[in-house]
Amino acid sequence: MKVAISSTGEGIESQVDARFGRCPYFVVVEIENKKIKKIKTIKNTAAAQFGGAGITAAQVVANEKVNAIITMNLGPRAFGVLQQLSIEMYQGSGKIKAVIKQLIDGKLKKISSSTGPMFMGAGADKGRGKKF
Repeated sequence: MKVAISSTGEGIESQVDARFGRCPYFVVVEIENKKIKKIKTIKNTAAAQFGGAGITAAQVVANEKVNAIITMNLGPRAFGVLQQLSIEMYQGSGKIKAVIKQLIDGKLKKISSSTGPMFMGAGADKGRGKKF
């Protein structure tokens, strides 16, 4: 199984980022026989986008050929793309290393609908139609 986790930093000692589309990194972990086989960190190129970050982030992880993602919050557009791609979605928080263990042990909650509104991770007024 190959899993992408929204991350605040590089590596499994980092924390799960609360945002999917605008997290700075994705930590991609390959799990085989209930053990971590390989770890790779990729920069989330969608994080700085003005709009559509969730859709682009979903494509970034799909390009890594992941079977699942772990994050805290997932907007409706990203949820829809991941669902269409048959990528399983789980909700987790805390240190990535601990969250991976929870996934292996079957203790993570599956995400069955978006957990936040669009533009949730955009920051104050970004993407909300405010004229500058």
